[in-house]
Amino acid sequence: MENRSREHGKLWLWLDERIGLKEIEKLARKKDVPVHRHTIWYYFGGMTLFLFLIQVTTGILLLLYYRPSAGEAYESIQFLMTEVQFGWLVRSIHAWSANLMVFAMFIHLFSALFGKAYRAPRELTWLSGGVLLSLTLAFGFTGYLLPWNELAFFATRVGTEIPGVIPVIGPFFRRLLRGGDDVTGATLTRFYGIHVAVLPAIVTLVLGLHLFLVQKHGMSTPPGEEQEGKARRAMPFFPNFFLRDLVGWLCALGVLAALAAYFPAELGKKADPFQPAPIGIKPEWYFMAMFQTLKLLPSHILGIEGELLGVLGFGVVGLLLILIPFLERRKASGQPSRFPAAFGITIILYMVLLTYLGYTMSPTK
Repeated sequence: MENRSREHGKLWLWLDERIGLKEIEKLARKKDVPVHRHTIWYYFGGMTLFLFLIQVTTGILLLLYYRPSAGEAYESIQFLMTEVQFGWLVRSIHAWSANLMVFAMFIHLFSALFGKAYRAPRELTWLSGGVLLSLTLAFGFTGYLLPWNELAFFATRVGTEIPGVIPVIGPFFRRLLRGGDDVTGATLTRFYGIHVAVLPAIVTLVLGLHLFLVQKHGMSTPPGEEQEGKARRAMPFFPNFFLRDLVGWLCALGVLAALAAYFPAELGKKADPFQPAPIGIKPEWYFMAMFQTLKLLPSHILGIEGELLGVLGFGVVGLLLILIPFLERRKASGQPSRFPAAFGITIILYMVLLTYLGYTMSPTK
């Protein structure tokens, strides 16, 4: 007991007796991280988590001044940006960290796909990660309307029209999202509740499950590294990998601060539902590929509405991506199928191409 007191101190021992710090320390020291030429991709999981924590922190600060009503939302953010000390910076960090978080999550997703991190026994880890990606995109969609500016209002009107093309349940789902037949103050209040209460609660549960599964099964080694016949190399998670992770977080924080300072988030004009939509309304970049696809599809294909086929196509692609662990089949030679990698590359190329076209094609009325 005396040796332990010298090593840790009285506070550590006091907490250890009550919450078991010693067991947590053992668990942290036991975990290791595979070391190979693709180890760098492991850092994007922690990077995504770090940016999510930035989102939570800045979001709480914004909530202190935000008023979720059509008559006061725009003015409350305008007051925050012009009157509150460093309010503009907090909002800019919140906006930029959202974009960087989605970007880091996409990298994490596709690196896990190409590294076949979904293989048994990590199927549930992959599924929970897919759910987290969907929830992150839902965060982006619901948060976009909250400033109640012109761009957000009309982009949300377009975005909530899309599920309405689904037969039978489409109109009901559209009304459920909007809180009525059109985007109004009720939509703003509904999106606010989803953004600050419903989604955080669900994300907390799914994120906890995801982190537990990563802890339980460890980090996957790509099949190519396993087949080379080399002895498994690994580094302790704590402190070796954690300190490297921390350096990455500090770099991300520096990039985030620079973007927020030099390219602050703009507020634009207040939304006016009675004005026509401005030409060239565009969604956030991570929705651009879907938006541009629906824009380019003809009105009817083989007698079926083009938008309906587009929405169904997105659903099928998302379902295939989520179910990859159960769809992959090994070849007769015992080698894994190349379908997941080819599927992932196709999605990336398609997203890049359609996003590029979305930002470069001339807007039309």
